[in-house]
Amino acid sequence: MDWGDLPYFLAVARHGQLAQAAAAMHADPTTVGRRLRRLERDLGVRLFEQTSEGQILTPAGRRLLSRVEGMATLAAQGEAASRREADIAGSIRISVAEGFGTWFISRHLGDFAKRYPALEIDLVANSGFLSPSRRETDLAILLARPRKGPLVARKLTDYQLRFYAARSYLDQHGPIDRIDALNTHRIIGYVPDIVYAPELRYLDELPLAAHATLRSSSINAQHQLVAAGAGIGMLPCFIADSDPRLAAILPPIRVMRSFWLTSHRDTRGFAQVKAMNEWLLDLVSAQRSALTGNC
Repeated sequence: MDWGDLPYFLAVARHGQLAQAAAAMHADPTTVGRRLRRLERDLGVRLFEQTSEGQILTPAGRRLLSRVEGMATLAAQGEAASRREADIAGSIRISVAEGFGTWFISRHLGDFAKRYPALEIDLVANSGFLSPSRRETDLAILLARPRKGPLVARKLTDYQLRFYAARSYLDQHGPIDRIDALNTHRIIGYVPDIVYAPELRYLDELPLAAHATLRSSSINAQHQLVAAGAGIGMLPCFIADSDPRLAAILPPIRVMRSFWLTSHRDTRGFAQVKAMNEWLLDLVSAQRSALTGNC
């Protein structure tokens, strides 16, 4: 069956006459009649009865019409959504933690850009956040729910962290299956006095005598240090599980954290902000296992 014949069928069913259907389709009646005959031949049923008043649907035609109208409704909704997306223009800025922006958001942001081709998009991914309260950014993905300011926030997603070591490191030093064994290894972590969010002090929550002695303010730098075999570090699973050089160790030791999606109360209704909000929520829902389920 040629799916291109269905719009001609739908036009005749709606108008009841070949001439009126042809006018609506910007075609001639001969073409419309030929497409109908081909559709009937392909389906093996008669779709219309010819009467003095025009074309009347047969029972088979009515059954087909119910299906085709549903398809037409979906197509119209898709076209309307596409037009709305194409109409969203201007710019949007999103501020996000360095690791989440680098290893998660940036991997998918091109899909959002394709959906909204007239929109200029700034991804600010670094150690620290821009402030939606001061209108430095339209959206911020924070490590904690803000407690003050003219902001609207909701939890975006949870994510997990675990200890990781390079496979080459484990080949050299052997397996690490007890947390007290970490006392004999170099720990990689954040610089304590310049941690930009208290939620990043997760090593302080663990029953660990040793502390980080190889430190960086950058989670990406910590990841590279671990991957290079410089020591053992606690990394987000969405980063470390993407790197085949790394292996998770100490399965019982896990830390859970959350990301909070935040915008200014006055701008949350802007079309581009709503579009980005919806896209982010759909994205983390589709990628939930990468954030919380693979560790």
